[in-house]
Amino acid sequence: MIDSLKRIFSVPELKAKIFVTLVLLAVCRIGSFVPIPGINVDMAVKVFQQATGGLQNLFQLVDMFSGGAFAQMTILALGLVPYITASIMMQLLVVVIPSLQREMQESSDHGRRKMAKWTKTATLLIALVHSGLLGKYALSMDLSYPGIIVPEMLHLTLFGFPWLFMLTFMTTMTTGTLFLMWIGEQISEKGIGNGVSLIITVGILSSFPTTLGSIIHQLNLESQGPGSLSLFSLIILCSLFVFVTIATILMIQGQRRIPLQHARRIVGRREVQGSSSYIPLKVNYAGVMPVIFASSFLMFAATIGRLLGDGPFLDAISGALAPGNLLYMLIFVGMIIFFTYFWTATQFKPDQIASDMKKNGAFIPGVRQGKPTQDFLEKTMSRITFAGAIFLAFIAILPGLVEKFLYIDASLYRFFGGTSLLILVGVILDTTKQVESHLLMKRYDGFMKKGKAKKTKSLS
Repeated sequence: MIDSLKRIFSVPELKAKIFVTLVLLAVCRIGSFVPIPGINVDMAVKVFQQATGGLQNLFQLVDMFSGGAFAQMTILALGLVPYITASIMMQLLVVVIPSLQREMQESSDHGRRKMAKWTKTATLLIALVHSGLLGKYALSMDLSYPGIIVPEMLHLTLFGFPWLFMLTFMTTMTTGTLFLMWIGEQISEKGIGNGVSLIITVGILSSFPTTLGSIIHQLNLESQGPGSLSLFSLIILCSLFVFVTIATILMIQGQRRIPLQHARRIVGRREVQGSSSYIPLKVNYAGVMPVIFASSFLMFAATIGRLLGDGPFLDAISGALAPGNLLYMLIFVGMIIFFTYFWTATQFKPDQIASDMKKNGAFIPGVRQGKPTQDFLEKTMSRITFAGAIFLAFIAILPGLVEKFLYIDASLYRFFGGTSLLILVGVILDTTKQVESHLLMKRYDGFMKKGKAKKTKSLS
């Protein structure tokens, strides 16, 4: 471990990237404690605890993704949910609109810049709508629990509407989301790892001390009486943690190797025997992105429905879509499977692989080059993607199934398994691979530099 850290920090470029990443992530955590002007943080936390009541619901899930910022109503309360929702919408538009898809293929750089611009615009609009609905909800909660909003913010009204509070609330929360989006882009460009995924991961990790304290409190170690959490339930939780971690690693790193054979070539006057290799097709090509997409999309849709207002119909829908319910699990599983196939279809290019194989004289034994190879790769990837999607969905909902039998507090099993642990393990593996690739590239650079130095010395 120590030797690995020494190797990492011995590379100046990699050390600078890690430093930039840590600084930007620290800024995100600081922003999670900056309250929105006009909000009484202590009162907001009390109301949030009363609203959750120890049960798993929508607000706890939103608070987990925002790193605790939602419960305290800070400037980063919306988190990256609007940005992820906008990204999903833009990627769906590329698939639905043929002209956009053609432009992305013909001019990838120009198309990527246009998509980034549209995504930022959509993020701004979604954040404004989301923050407006949250502001309306805060006003209604202030009527039931006076003191959440500072009274001075409600004095300036226009036609009975507290425009100063709403303007401050919406502007602050929208700016916080755009600021997080910018930090995520900076981490991806100048740091190490995927910026958006790392921000979500740090937010989830920030709940670990609270979860640990909740375990100690529920075990009731200070007295001889039984606690609300039994030793058997704790063993099940730890076993679930180990199982989900191992299963996620195996699923992300698992691959189906398609054997390749290279045709014989003439090098000089000799005939060189064709070499053999393989194409590694990942069992889960999309990683944990389907879980992030499905969770964020469901959170945004359910939050909009929850904040629109009261009514029998809306209350029934909000209750049915609460995390842990059967309908929520079914929709969650369906969206994970959909986004797994969707992400794989947009990232995996069998036509390009088949074309490159034909140019290099490579072929799959028993399959002709060209279109048959493309069809074979598509069919094989579709089969292993189905297995990976089902496995990913099962791990995501496993903690909810365990809770139905053990009646464990939602804050515990939400951290020890399912969505949060999938994201944690997946992002850590992805970041580790990027660090390894930088070390490998630096090793080759050093070798080439030595070779150049020796060549220059011999010429002199």
